[in-house]
Amino acid sequence: MTTIAFFNNKGGVGKTSLVYHLAMMYADLGVSVVAADLDPQANLSAMFLDEERLEELWPDGDHRQTILGSVSPILKGLGDIDEPHVEEITPACGLVVGDLGLSRFEAKLSVAWPACLEGDEAAFRTESAFHRTILKAAEVQDADVVLIDVGPNLGAINRAAIIAADFVVFPLAPDLFSLQGLRNIGPTLRDWRRDWRDRLDRAPGDSGLSLPSAEIKPAGYIVVQHAVRAGRPVQAYERWIRRIPGVYRKQALDGIGPNASSTDDDPQCLATLKHYRSLMPMAQEARKPMFHLRAADGALGGHIYAVQDCYEDFKRLAGSIAAKCGVTDRRSAGA
Repeated sequence: MTTIAFFNNKGGVGKTSLVYHLAMMYADLGVSVVAADLDPQANLSAMFLDEERLEELWPDGDHRQTILGSVSPILKGLGDIDEPHVEEITPACGLVVGDLGLSRFEAKLSVAWPACLEGDEAAFRTESAFHRTILKAAEVQDADVVLIDVGPNLGAINRAAIIAADFVVFPLAPDLFSLQGLRNIGPTLRDWRRDWRDRLDRAPGDSGLSLPSAEIKPAGYIVVQHAVRAGRPVQAYERWIRRIPGVYRKQALDGIGPNASSTDDDPQCLATLKHYRSLMPMAQEARKPMFHLRAADGALGGHIYAVQDCYEDFKRLAGSIAAKCGVTDRRSAGA
């Protein structure tokens, strides 16, 4: 099982929509997937589920069927993580439901991080809560891959979520803000990896805890939501697209690897996704991925071809990520 986080310090680059569509595409392709909503804004859960179901999952009182419910015993100082609920989206796609109340876990994680340096078992139990919840959710779903959605910040919740990831994919918009976010993320991920491995050396050997190894390998970047004119990015975006490979190589890869002159010839570029314009609001109204839209949903005329293009785009992207991260459908492989 492979865990992949999608992360950018800059919000508004389409990260959550990307995770949603990739999860549904992997399910279409027969790859069993869990989407883990570890962003306290819970936007991924709102994409998967309607308000009626979310109201059931977020009642007054305890939210036992969300990520907050899983970590609540640790948050309250009453024990270890609870068994996670995995919401069935399709037989091949499950969701660890997000929760706005997860932000309350931030302070607990902030205290646990330095305490791990003292070998404190409770601190390691806290810092590994997301990792162990993800492992249990993957067992429930018999998942080949877990896609982790996190918020656009460098706080303690994201640190605990990211150290649980084998790989990180960076959604980028071709603009100054997105590249500045990448400049913040690259060094921070290296710091988190190094600092967590230092803490692992101090972990109590008899705790029996499954602790993340904090591989956090950069798997590549995806250029999203760019404006197009005559099949080419408009001039206002062109200069940022040319700068992405160099910034990614320097910040995410610490200067390792060959230089690329553009995203077109950069092996680190997993895909360049078009802005699908009217397909997204149509998909939100129909509560399905853009590539599942049909005539009954309003996908008529030219929209039909856009839906087909969208399907092929996400299919190729899913394949690129699978190849980079070693994602395989174990059931087909064993057949």
